Amino acid sequence: MKKMKAIVMTGYGSHEVLKLRQVDQPIAGPNEVLVKVITSAATRADTMMRMGKPFLSRLILGLSKPSKPIPGTGFAGVTQAIGAEVSTFKIGDRVFGETAFGFSANAEYISVTEAGVIMKLPEHMDFHEAANFCDGHLTSYNFLKEIAQIKPGQQILINGASGALGTSAVQIATYLGAEVTAVCSSANFGLVKSLGAEHVINYQEEDFTLSKKTYDFVYDTVGKSSFKACKQILKEKGVYLSPVLQFPLLLDMISTSIAKGKKAKFEATGANKVEKLNVLLSEVLDIYQAGKLKTIIDRQFPLEKLAEAHQYIDSGRKKGNVVIYNT
Repeated sequence: MKKMKAIVMTGYGSHEVLKLRQVDQPIAGPNEVLVKVITSAATRADTMMRMGKPFLSRLILGLSKPSKPIPGTGFAGVTQAIGAEVSTFKIGDRVFGETAFGFSANAEYISVTEAGVIMKLPEHMDFHEAANFCDGHLTSYNFLKEIAQIKPGQQILINGASGALGTSAVQIATYLGAEVTAVCSSANFGLVKSLGAEHVINYQEEDFTLSKKTYDFVYDTVGKSSFKACKQILKEKGVYLSPVLQFPLLLDMISTSIAKGKKAKFEATGANKVEKLNVLLSEVLDIYQAGKLKTIIDRQFPLEKLAEAHQYIDSGRKKGNVVIYNT
C-alpha cells in the first residue's frame, strides 16, 4: 500500500491535536476518482469540528474522538486515477469540490465519488480560489438564495462580514439586489465596501443589536449573536439566519417554526442532497464567471503547518479564506 502525507486529528481539542502523519494512500473505487490535492481549505467550521463543539455535533463526528481523523472538506487538484465505471472525468482533469461529512481533504490525495460534489475547474479559476469555493460561496448562496430567498430592495445585516462566509455573503446579497449592512472591524471597512456593502458597523465600538434600524434578515456568519439578541432589529417577518450550530438556535428554530412572525433558521449546507448542492454550485459558478463574485484569500499555509492555520483562525483575526497547499 502506498503512503501519503496527511494531517490527523488525534482527538478533540486545541490546534495541537493536529499531527502530520504518513497514512495509507486511498485507492479509487469503481465509481471514484483519485485526486492529487494541490490545495485544500481550512475554515472556521473545521476548527469547531476539531474541538468537537457544540457537543451535539459529536453525534455525527464521533463521540469520544473523530471518526474521520483527517480534517478538511474543500479541495482542488488534478485527477490521478479513474475508476472503471467513471465517465465524467479523465486522468489529468483539474477539479475541485467538497467532501462534507467525508472530510479527509487536508492530505496529499483524496478519493471522491463521481456522483459527489466535484466539478472541473472553470478555465480562469486557479487552485487557490477553488479550494475554498464550496465553503464561503456555496454556504452563503444556500442561506441567502434558498433559505432567505432574498428579493431586490430587502435589507440584510451581515455579522462577521469580513470572514470567508461574510465576504461571500456581502457579494451574493448585493448581486441579489439587497441593501447590505456589514458588521466587522474598522480595519475591514474598505474591504466590505469594495464588495458591495452600503453601510458598515464597527462591532468594537457599537452593538448592532441596539440599532434603531430594522432588517428583513440578519445573517450571523460567525454565530456570535443570537435570535433573542437580534429579535428587536428584525422586521415583523424578519429572519435570523446562522450556519453555526448551537443548541439555543435549534430551540429557537422549533419555537418560531410553529408561530407567526419572526423566524430563526439554521441549516448544515453540506447535509443537503448532492444533487441539490451541485445545482447550487453551478449557479454560484455562473455568478463567478459573470465577474460578480471573487474569493478573498487572507493567508496560505503548507499542509505541514495546518495546526498553525487553525491557531490563526482561532485567533479571530482572519479575513476571507485560508488556503492550505501541498509542497
